[in-house]
Amino acid sequence: MAASSVNPFLSDSDEESERRSRRGKDVGAPGSSLPAAHIPTLPLSPQQEAGYGYAGVGLRETAVGLPLGAEPPRVPLDTIAAQLLRDQYILTALEFHTELQEAGRELPRLRDYFSNPGNFERHTSTPPKDLAPAPGQLNRAGSISTLDSLDFARYSDDGNRETDERVAAFTENDVPLQERKNYKSSPEIQEAVKPLEKRALNFLVNEYLLKINYKLTSITFSDENDDQDFELWDDVGLNIPKPPDLLQMYREYGSHATSSKEMKDVAVQAEPGDLEELPSVEEPATLQQLQLEEQTKIVQELQDQLHVLNNEKISLSLQIRQLKSEIETLKRQSLAAVPTTTDSMVHSPAMTEQVPENRPVDSGEYLDIRSFERNSCSEEKEVSTTYPKDTITDSTCPSVTSVTATTLTTNNKKEIEPAIVCSKSIHERVQFDKPNRTLSPAFHQALMSFCRMATDSRLGAEVSRIADSEQCVMLMLGRCLPHIVPNVLLAKREELIPLILCTACLHPEPKERDQLLHILFNLIKRPDDEQRQMILTGCVAFAQHVGPTRVEAELLPQCWEQINHKYPERRLLVAEACGALAPYLPKEIRSSLVLSMLQQMLTEDKADLVREAVIKSLGIIMAYIDDPDKYLQGFELQMSALNDPSERVINATHQVFLPAFAAWTTELGKLQSHLIPTLLSNIEKILRDGEHGLDDHKLHLYLSAMQSLIPPLFALVLKNAPFASKAKLQGEVPQIEVTRFPRPASPLQDVATIIGSREQLSVLLQLYDNQLEHEGTTGWENLLWVVNQLLPQLIETVGKINVTSTSCVHDFSRYFWRLCRTFGKIFTNTKVKPQFQEILRLSEEAVDVSATAGNGVLTKATVPIYATGVLTSYNQEEDRKLLVGFLEDVMTTLSLSHAPLDSLKASFVELGANPAYHELLLTVLWYGVVHTSALVRCTAARMFELLVKGVNETLVAQRVVPALITLSSDPEISVRIATIPAFGTIMETVTQRELLERVKMQLASFLEDPQYHDQHSLHMEIIKTFGRVGPNAEPRFRDEFVLPNLHKLAISNNQKAVDTKRLDIAIQLFEAYSALSCCFISEELMVCHFLPGLKCLRTDMEHLSPEHEVILGSMIKECEQKVENRTVQEPQSSMSIAASLVSEDTKTRFLNKMGQLSTSGAMLANVFQRKK
Repeated sequence: MAASSVNPFLSDSDEESERRSRRGKDVGAPGSSLPAAHIPTLPLSPQQEAGYGYAGVGLRETAVGLPLGAEPPRVPLDTIAAQLLRDQYILTALEFHTELQEAGRELPRLRDYFSNPGNFERHTSTPPKDLAPAPGQLNRAGSISTLDSLDFARYSDDGNRETDERVAAFTENDVPLQERKNYKSSPEIQEAVKPLEKRALNFLVNEYLLKINYKLTSITFSDENDDQDFELWDDVGLNIPKPPDLLQMYREYGSHATSSKEMKDVAVQAEPGDLEELPSVEEPATLQQLQLEEQTKIVQELQDQLHVLNNEKISLSLQIRQLKSEIETLKRQSLAAVPTTTDSMVHSPAMTEQVPENRPVDSGEYLDIRSFERNSCSEEKEVSTTYPKDTITDSTCPSVTSVTATTLTTNNKKEIEPAIVCSKSIHERVQFDKPNRTLSPAFHQALMSFCRMATDSRLGAEVSRIADSEQCVMLMLGRCLPHIVPNVLLAKREELIPLILCTACLHPEPKERDQLLHILFNLIKRPDDEQRQMILTGCVAFAQHVGPTRVEAELLPQCWEQINHKYPERRLLVAEACGALAPYLPKEIRSSLVLSMLQQMLTEDKADLVREAVIKSLGIIMAYIDDPDKYLQGFELQMSALNDPSERVINATHQVFLPAFAAWTTELGKLQSHLIPTLLSNIEKILRDGEHGLDDHKLHLYLSAMQSLIPPLFALVLKNAPFASKAKLQGEVPQIEVTRFPRPASPLQDVATIIGSREQLSVLLQLYDNQLEHEGTTGWENLLWVVNQLLPQLIETVGKINVTSTSCVHDFSRYFWRLCRTFGKIFTNTKVKPQFQEILRLSEEAVDVSATAGNGVLTKATVPIYATGVLTSYNQEEDRKLLVGFLEDVMTTLSLSHAPLDSLKASFVELGANPAYHELLLTVLWYGVVHTSALVRCTAARMFELLVKGVNETLVAQRVVPALITLSSDPEISVRIATIPAFGTIMETVTQRELLERVKMQLASFLEDPQYHDQHSLHMEIIKTFGRVGPNAEPRFRDEFVLPNLHKLAISNNQKAVDTKRLDIAIQLFEAYSALSCCFISEELMVCHFLPGLKCLRTDMEHLSPEHEVILGSMIKECEQKVENRTVQEPQSSMSIAASLVSEDTKTRFLNKMGQLSTSGAMLANVFQRKK
């Protein structure tokens, strides 16, 4: 037949006539039978013959009327091709065409059809009349042309499709040129790129750049896409195999025709008669009554059903007992009954198949469902089965069939297990209609083998088996999940967690369960916080379901395997899992294996987040350990956590681990006997070693730990109080004041949480205050330990602190403040304050003589810690008056005894950090301003310098400046001199113009008044103040006042006769000029004041300190050189004087050597030798 005469869409009648005419030519008369030897054969497999040669309408026509044993004639291949094209089985026809081509039997019909591109075009100019596709057109899916749908479909792992699809109809040569040109204007291509598409394209582009050796471009491209791993295709997130490279896709560009989307407007409308009538608004009561009656009927029906089901349950229970007894009897007879029943089943017309051979449990083999009516229930129960005749014939009443199931145990020993096959109401064997034929079973089975079913593959075997019990389902999931998980998008894999956990819980095989849990912990490469929470939730659910033994045997090994994983997210998951699983583990494992795992991670892991999670899990573990021998290990872990370099780990220690460990320590009775005393001993050791350099950081860590132990210490005092047995919740309980306790760092440090409830704590607090106020502490051992041992040791330790260590004073102050606030006001007034007052002895008559030498208790850190930690713990009026009086007494006592003022300064610095105490401190200073003693007034003037920096400008203008001006006119010259540093600080910090002018006038009066010309101490203080505040003061004040006056002082110093005073002034001037050299100085000031002042200073240093003269000479040369350069070139406004006057090398060496002047003055002459 010519190719042009082949019509792929003949009608049924035309096709039938054509088929019969062709058969007449080939065979002879229609209906005549041919011997099997003369039937033409195809080089096809039996499965292909079953699918091609026996499909279609010709099968029944040729099979009927043939003698028994004769092979029916084959249906012509062209008929099959026409049928497939007519029914629009285009892909099947394509595969048929490909296989025929490979066999050398190409059909003209299929060749013409697939070589015509018009059969695969979608005509958009004239839309079809209905929604069905036009005949002959390949109705492809209208999905968007994305990387994971259209273009990569041909490169999937689906058998040989990659080769089979490459036919002439899909090659670039056969696609019309116009269609390939139109790819650019396709609306799908013009859509915005999607995130997954972008990641896939980035991967392919980077791969292409590396392949053609554009390595630098690839590195830049990778840096710009740092959120993507270009080494792993799985990181893209597409659930498809890796596509071909960019070059291959470009060459295959025209092989896929993008079909345009069909769109059609459709309108719908509901007929008025189809709408339900709304209930009348006027009859709501009637509607409610009807609904109530319906619900009553439903309830009655459900109750009747419940009664019937209960009766049925009772009858079934009795029946089960009877069946069990029958099973025992049948079990003994089963071995003898197997051969007979098997033979009867084979020859019975109703049972035409032998039972399959025995298979071991989960052997990995699959049943062949091509067997006729094979009952593939499960792998565990497939055995010689006996069916009594009454079971097969009578299907109306419940009956039992004995089934002998051969399974394999874990020791590979066969066991005979009884199973129950119930009647139709339970699990009755399904019956099918059997034809009244005499075909042999072997022939029937061979005939059915031509049904094409994909049972040879793994997936086909799984599909062919339908589970009939939960165990069968679990076995199937255990086999399938390892193949499903790798093909799920990484971003969506948490959706598999319930399925994996459920299967791991219920699967009977330990090996499969271990594999599933391994999949769970490796489900996501780098799980984020939400994904880890989901996995942990699943692990906890698993643990609750299976019990501690399986958790130890199955979950913990998964954690142990990943303890050193390269990704911190995986190690973080392990650390969190140890804490989450702690309640569900055997207690021996908690205190041994899990504790060791966490200890190893705490000491070895380098990621802060992992160690933070370890600390939190350790806190949880501490709540479940009851082995006292593990206390020392827990204490070592606490000390290791406190010394961790990460702030995150230390915070987690204070918030979680330390409170949990303290709770266990309290139960063991070691909170007061070991934990707190050990920490206090460490603090004392740090202070003893601090003579050569105090370790402020470690001291802060231990004091913070002591603060975290105050709530559990107070809870211990309450629980063991004499009134603890009387604390009953009766009637209305008063509320606890919000400010009663300091704000806890975490809920575990809340006293109410430790006690149990706020109500219980409220009752205990009432009894606690009453006991302290009226009955005392007799017999109260825990509180007596605090009063008689802890407080005296703390106060003694405070006396050893270096008062100039601001951070140390602050930490101890915070500790006492929290201790007083937690134990209450009555405790503070009756137990804490008296012990401090006994040591301080605040009275002028009792001033220690040793205070003059600086060894008195008032000169130590006891004063600022008592003032800022104890006296500020409560802020009522009487408390503030007590604080003011204490500071006034300390200021007076120290001033009159000529003792160092460091303790008073530390108190002012600590209190001045809180604006709430500024008014109070100004009140104390005003007391000193109006004091009769000049020593006290001088001390007050020096304290203003410390206070000015933190006080707002309004208070400075209203309270500070008037007080300083009053002191600046004091009869005593020492008091006036003491005001100069405070005036300088005001010039450094205040911005109000009026205040600055007043201070400038006052300082000018000190410099210009003739009575001060010979005041060496005043000049020293002014120069020192200028050097301190000059670099930070307002530029106008520095240029107009500081530099000119320094020049004058340098000139006047040249004329002094006393060398000692002249050297003192010269050294102060040298330090002042050194500090001001780092400021920007204009050329005019440089020539008029700065350089002349340096030259005058050099004149003094030539006679008094030659080493300084060398440095001054170099500075002068540098300044002169810069001035000369400015006359030629415009200076850069953005350059500082440090860069314009002195080179960086000179500046660095100069500043380094400045710190060595006091100890190595002889080296100063060689500082600038390298510049010569």
